[in-house]
Amino acid sequence: MSALPAHQLFDPSDPVFRAHLGGKLGVHATSELRDASDLSLLYTPGVAQVSRAIAADPGLAALYTSRRNTVAVVSDGTAVLGLGAVGPLAAMPVMEGKAVLFKHFADVDAVPVCMQTGSVEEIVEAVVRIAPTYGGINLEDISAPRCFEIERRLQERLDIPVFHDDQHGTAIVTLAALLNAARVVEKALGELTVVVSGAGAAGAAVSRILLSAGVGDVVVVDSRGILGPDRVELPPHKDQLREATNRRGVTGTLADALSGADVLVGVSGGTVAEKDLMRMAPRAVVFALANPDPEVHPVVASRFAEVVATGRSDFPNQINNVLAFPGIFRGALDSGARRITEEMKLASARAIAQLVEDPTADRIVPSVFDERVAPAVAAAVSALAVCEATS
Repeated sequence: MSALPAHQLFDPSDPVFRAHLGGKLGVHATSELRDASDLSLLYTPGVAQVSRAIAADPGLAALYTSRRNTVAVVSDGTAVLGLGAVGPLAAMPVMEGKAVLFKHFADVDAVPVCMQTGSVEEIVEAVVRIAPTYGGINLEDISAPRCFEIERRLQERLDIPVFHDDQHGTAIVTLAALLNAARVVEKALGELTVVVSGAGAAGAAVSRILLSAGVGDVVVVDSRGILGPDRVELPPHKDQLREATNRRGVTGTLADALSGADVLVGVSGGTVAEKDLMRMAPRAVVFALANPDPEVHPVVASRFAEVVATGRSDFPNQINNVLAFPGIFRGALDSGARRITEEMKLASARAIAQLVEDPTADRIVPSVFDERVAPAVAAAVSALAVCEATS
């Protein structure tokens, strides 16, 4: 977070502040209120009939309320973008922005729900209590390792999709990009050694989805080095990662992990030295996804890697979660899915990748403004939801 005093951060004449004036969201009615007849239908006495019907059959809420198309974007402001723990009020502009993306790309109504930081139990209880209003829960910018437990408990207690985008959105788009990058460098997934720099929310999810997709070996590195057999007394989520990854038992530093590696995925916010990239295998792939400052500048990375991607829009190959989450919730809401399963995540990644028919080093994912993306992801999710419902 910036150390500048507040008066130096705030300039009301700046276009950014002018664009945010009054917030980025509003409320609009989907039914017109023109006269007393409309009033009697939309409110009392007519609305009582709908309430009685839903009381008798709660499933009707999906037909006769906004719940059918509304997602809560829940954050406690403890891990906001590259800013860190700035709190729920400072998280609001980001959550409003997320809601704008939901609406623009998938016509999903999303509502920011920013709450004061509490214990895992307090946050879970708060979300469970408000859940009847929503058709899905998108968890956002909640610090690790709390985010893992919060998501797990909510999935156990709710019958609507709960999706932590910082984990799974990042993982899905990273896999989509890697599927096409592997085609460009002519390497099979099963032969790849991937180094994931970062063992937080994104790093854990990226590692797991890559293994599920059939990547040969994944080595995870945190701030203290490789998660290998020499690391003891790790937090539970890192211990689970250590057990699931690093089949060769590599130990040491990031430099040791990169020796002969085919792919680097940076989701740590740290830095990667140029001399360490030199140790990678020929025709390497580097995804430096930290925002706003990648772990290694793409110009530098391109000296050692054939394919380079970042999280930024001003360089080729932007790995952006907006390629995933709008379509995922669109498909889940339309199909009535109660869970976003691992199979749905894999299918979403493949759907995104397939939209780039002939990938090149500078184009391994579709543009975020490609209008085919959200429908393709939604269709992939819906198809699996229907299969689960009929099996």
